[in-house]
Amino acid sequence: MRLCLEPKVEPLFHPDSYGYRPGRFDSVPHDLVLRAVRRHTDERWILLYVERWLKAPLQQEDGTLVPRDRGTPQGSSISPLLANLFLHYTFDVWLEKRFPNVHFERYCDDAVVHCKTEKQAQFVRAAVARRLAQCGLELHPDKTRIVYCKDENRSGRYANERFDFLGYTFRPRRAKAKAGKLFVNFLPAVSNDALKEMGRELRSWRLNCRSDKSLDDFAHMFNKVVQGWINYYGRFYRSGLVPLLRRINTYLVRWAKRKYKRLRGHTTRAKRWLVGVARRSPTLFAHWRLVRPDGWTMGAE
Repeated sequence: MRLCLEPKVEPLFHPDSYGYRPGRFDSVPHDLVLRAVRRHTDERWILLYVERWLKAPLQQEDGTLVPRDRGTPQGSSISPLLANLFLHYTFDVWLEKRFPNVHFERYCDDAVVHCKTEKQAQFVRAAVARRLAQCGLELHPDKTRIVYCKDENRSGRYANERFDFLGYTFRPRRAKAKAGKLFVNFLPAVSNDALKEMGRELRSWRLNCRSDKSLDDFAHMFNKVVQGWINYYGRFYRSGLVPLLRRINTYLVRWAKRKYKRLRGHTTRAKRWLVGVARRSPTLFAHWRLVRPDGWTMGAE
């Protein structure tokens, strides 16, 4: 069913809306979801199965069934499509018609709306809150904020001067102009929450304890993950990744001390050994293109 419906609705989605995460649409009214689907298909079997999916009872851990009159079912392949279609009409299309000069980006149910003044931002926020309430949703009371995008030309003070979006923290940062002059710009860099999550995954690999593995094994096992981090979080203000990438080298030094008898208890000697490996095979690890064991780092921002 998704294969039949998706090609009809996917081209309609706003170019600045992306993705979907489960568990965020438990209050969506079924009748509004069905109305959105009917705008794009008159296939009776599609409408029938969508309605059945929406109204399927929720089974508790003890086996009891709880009737549902709102919310999208979790776990089915069509749930992301239904949720995005619902928000397409609830938010994207409405905002574009109501405020044609206001730009926005939406990822699932997180959105950034760009306003020129605080007064306009307050007006738009109130209008969005009313619109969502009409459609069975509400603004998150803690995450919904008006943020002052402070930079070289906007030097005022405001309670909120930063925000997180898609794993990045947007805030005032030093930047360098083409002529080499430093100035303040409102820029993204990897967020603390994203760094903590990557750090947890890095610790879970237990590199320093896996003396049964070789450096080639580690490169094969983890390069794709690390390169993914660099590709995504390194697009802006790449220096924010440097402390995390240096930790990988630290774990490799500890691994070498455990694996090789001649390096046990000799941290400096183990560091020199790893530097030598990096010089002979500079592309062995994905992060060595940015942070080498000898302390060299590529670029600043």
